[in-house]
Amino acid sequence: MPHPQQPATILRQEHNYWRRAHADRLSFLIDGEAYFRAFHEAVRLARHSIFIVGWDIDTRLLLIRDRLPEGVPGKLGELLHLALQRNRKLHVHVLVWDWAVLYAGERQWMPLYNLEWRKHRRLHFHLDDHCPFGASQHQKFVVIDDQVAFIGGFDLSKDRWDTAEHLPGDPRRINTDGKPYRPFHDLQAALSGEAACALGELARERWQRVTGKHIEPSAQGDELPWPESAPVDITDIEVGFSRTIPQLDKHPSVREIEALLIDAIASAQEIVYIENEYLTSKSIGDALQQSMEKPDGPEIILVLPKKTGNWLEQNTMDVLRWRLLQRLREADHHRRLYVCFPEHRGLGEEHISLHSKLLIVDDRFLTLGSANLSNRSMGFDTECNLAFEADDDRSRQVITNLRNQLLGEHLGTSPERIATRLAGATSLIALIEEFHGQQRALEPLDGSVPDLIESLLPDQRIIDPERPVEAEEMADMMLPPEERKSTLRQLAPALITLAILAGLAAAWRWTPLNQWLDTESLQQLMEQVNQYPFALVAVPGAYVLAGLLSIPLTLLVIVTVIVFGAWQGFLFALGGALLSAVCNFALGRWLAGDLVRRVAGKRLNRLSEKLGKRGILTIVTLRLVPIAPYAIVNLVAGASRVGLKDFILGTIIGLTPGLLAISIFSDQVMATIRKPEPGAVAILVAVAAALAFSGWLLSRWAKRRDDKSPDNDSAPPKQA
Repeated sequence: MPHPQQPATILRQEHNYWRRAHADRLSFLIDGEAYFRAFHEAVRLARHSIFIVGWDIDTRLLLIRDRLPEGVPGKLGELLHLALQRNRKLHVHVLVWDWAVLYAGERQWMPLYNLEWRKHRRLHFHLDDHCPFGASQHQKFVVIDDQVAFIGGFDLSKDRWDTAEHLPGDPRRINTDGKPYRPFHDLQAALSGEAACALGELARERWQRVTGKHIEPSAQGDELPWPESAPVDITDIEVGFSRTIPQLDKHPSVREIEALLIDAIASAQEIVYIENEYLTSKSIGDALQQSMEKPDGPEIILVLPKKTGNWLEQNTMDVLRWRLLQRLREADHHRRLYVCFPEHRGLGEEHISLHSKLLIVDDRFLTLGSANLSNRSMGFDTECNLAFEADDDRSRQVITNLRNQLLGEHLGTSPERIATRLAGATSLIALIEEFHGQQRALEPLDGSVPDLIESLLPDQRIIDPERPVEAEEMADMMLPPEERKSTLRQLAPALITLAILAGLAAAWRWTPLNQWLDTESLQQLMEQVNQYPFALVAVPGAYVLAGLLSIPLTLLVIVTVIVFGAWQGFLFALGGALLSAVCNFALGRWLAGDLVRRVAGKRLNRLSEKLGKRGILTIVTLRLVPIAPYAIVNLVAGASRVGLKDFILGTIIGLTPGLLAISIFSDQVMATIRKPEPGAVAILVAVAAALAFSGWLLSRWAKRRDDKSPDNDSAPPKQA
């Protein structure tokens, strides 16, 4: 029964949803194997139109990795072209975000100029750049013939396919670049009828807003392009669609998803079950906290990834998540909060990339779609979610079944067993805890981050904004009034320099430039330098130039050792790396100095004080456990209060073990290649083992030193 203080209906028009529509069929597709197969089948049945709206797309994506129908391609680009060739009335429209270079490593290179998008006149491809500066087009849905639609967290891009088993070392889990990737969990909904037509309207509206071109709705065909592999979970129901649209030009902002999530959480009586990639939204955090403070409130289960995607996300979004988790745990006086991550012990050091965006309240409401629980998804990026509110026993059972199926997957058991155990249990948290330590489980997530990284990160309004921020407003957030005008003029060189270094680091790592820069080409260059008497000066100079260009340090060290030998190469590398560090340190101090402290405020001031008190140890730790490219660390250190002497000593102490290890190992590898005798191989194995053990000891020391630091005064709270 609804709580007397809450409205009987969560969905409220003109408040938390855009459109309600009838769905003839609704199916939940868990994990990529199920969704990509269903999409593949629906495309083959398309007669009039295919609309793909997403954050990313990759024509090389292999949709089906076993049991492929004869004569039908498995790759996305080839499948779309086959569908166009077989049906002359079919048009395909693809609209994806005009991405930032920051995500180059995750995307198909130069999509606009890819021949797959240009060699058929009825295949229309467009990059969506109609977003505020820094925002993205993040909606993820597909509409076929205005009769069948898919909506959820999936993009048709690489690193997404996986099975519900998330098998360790699955040979099918290979991306479009031919590389293995971590297990991936997400879900999508398939629906038909008026609801699919509504999403078609949303797609055409977005297309016209971005391109200025109007597209007529598809003619309704006699045959429903419903995929046979998608089991129908329920028929003849009402669903809703909620959006996030940022303010841009004359278009006002739309924050329906935020209102929907807040209303749903406030209405919860027994269980709030959440799966989401991020947890950084202030408004959602407030709603969860208010729910926990109720004496008779619900249990709240937050299923989050152990870590988010790449090192940049782990050092930004994971930090914001840690801050919010601390706030929630402090408010959990009734011990009803459980924060966890999906564990699969067979994966070893790997973890499951949880990408789903799902919220279930009791057995009467669910929403899934593209929206993360981040500030961006609440008001800055474009998002779209499906909402389903149960109004009878039949529809409530569908929601319960989905939750049990997800729990069964995460806990390595059947949905039926989950249902049986819950029938006699009073606590979902207690049931989850019974599986602790098993092969698959939902293990408690601490979520803490190193104190140094937490100190470096600025306010969430900069990292995870909830609305567009103008330059003047950014200055208001970051600077005292008397310093804004002069500081902004001084800030430009520092920001430009940092942006160039970060861009170059990303370019060497993720773009075709990495094919120009390899050990063979660098070795040829070094050997030419070694023939001349000025090598003693030229090699350190090359390191300085490489530092200014953000060329990876490890690559230079390996080449130096190959050319000059272990010990001479080690000395050259240490001297060159130190000179490069000092030059970037000086550049940071010249560009920033007091400027950076004024811009970043109290948080960086606290870090600067730590660097002043423990400068050498902090620099040593940064060298042993780097959190950013070498050149950027040096630049930031120059802007802090650490002294040059401490910086140099810390750099020498911190770099020596790593450079020495690389030198010895690289030299032994070359010796083994030149003369692959059993003795040489045995020495190589012994050296590798010794280096691995030494690295483990150093990482343990660095972690222990950070944990015992007197400045680290916030111990992680006990998991509820």
